[in-house]
Amino acid sequence: MTRHEQPQLVADIACEIGENPLWHPDAESLFFLDISAGIVYSYTPATRALRQFSKGPVTGGMVLQEDGSLLLFQDGRISILTLDGTQREVACNLCPANDRFNDVVADPEGRVFAGALGGSGRLYRIDRDGAVVELFEGFGVPNGMGFTADVKRMYFTDSKLRRIYLFDYDRFTGNLSNQRIFAEIPEVEGLPDGMTTDAEGCVWVALWFGSRLKRYRPDGTLEREVYFPVTQVTAVAFGGADLDDIYVTTAASKISDAMKPPGYNEVAPRGGGLYHLRISGVSGRPLYRSRIEFKR
Repeated sequence: MTRHEQPQLVADIACEIGENPLWHPDAESLFFLDISAGIVYSYTPATRALRQFSKGPVTGGMVLQEDGSLLLFQDGRISILTLDGTQREVACNLCPANDRFNDVVADPEGRVFAGALGGSGRLYRIDRDGAVVELFEGFGVPNGMGFTADVKRMYFTDSKLRRIYLFDYDRFTGNLSNQRIFAEIPEVEGLPDGMTTDAEGCVWVALWFGSRLKRYRPDGTLEREVYFPVTQVTAVAFGGADLDDIYVTTAASKISDAMKPPGYNEVAPRGGGLYHLRISGVSGRPLYRSRIEFKR
C-alpha cells in the first residue's frame, strides 16, 4: 500500500457512528462498526473490498477472541461473530442501569474492560469465567481505553469531561487503582473519543468535533496532530502485516451536538467514512485477545 502521511478516504460510506476499527491478522482485513445501525463492516486492503459483514443490535464495541471470532458488546448483550458471518448471543442484561456498552478493550490475561453509557456512565470488567464486575461509576461518556507498554497502567477516556485518565493496573487481579489525569482536551478542540497505543508507547486519540488525531508521548506531552477533512473523527487503529497502516473511523451523526465546542463549523463535512494513512517510523502493537468462556 502506498505510503502517505495525509488521510486518504478508502471507504466512502455514511456511518452514523463509525467506530472501533479492529485489524484482524487472520482475515487480513479491518473490521469496524456503525454503532447505531448495529452493522459490522469489513474492509480488505488487498482488494479494497468493503462489505457489510453482519447486522444485529446496537453494538458499541468489539474485541478479537483467541479463536479468531469477534466478541460484540451490544445493548446489554454480548454476541460472538464468527468469520463465516454467524452471530450468536452468549450473554444478556449485563448493564441494566445503562443503555448500552460503548468502547471495550481486552487485557493481556483475556479479560475485557467495557464502558457503558446512559445514566451514570460505568466501567465494567468481564472476567474469563464470564463474571461481570462493576469497577467505577459516575462517568459522563466512557470511551477509549488502552494499556501502557509495560502493562502496568491502563488508559481510560471520559469524552464528556474531555479527559484521558491513567489507572494503575494489576495484571494478576485485573483491578484498577490510583486514578489520575493523563491528558485534558481543551473545550474548543472537541471530545476525546477512541484511542490506541503504538509501538513506542505513545497514545493516539481521535477527537469528535476536532477534525484530528492527537499523539501523546508516554509522559503526557503532545507530540503531533494529524488533521482530517471531516470534523467527527471517532477512533483509530493500526493494521496491516507490519501494523504500520493507520485506520480511522468517522461519524455523520448529530447525536453529540449538545456538547459541540464554541465556534464549531456547522456546515463543515461531519464524516461517516473510513480513512487510511501511514506515518514514517510509526507502527502499532498486536492487540490482546479475549479468552472469556461463556456458559452454553
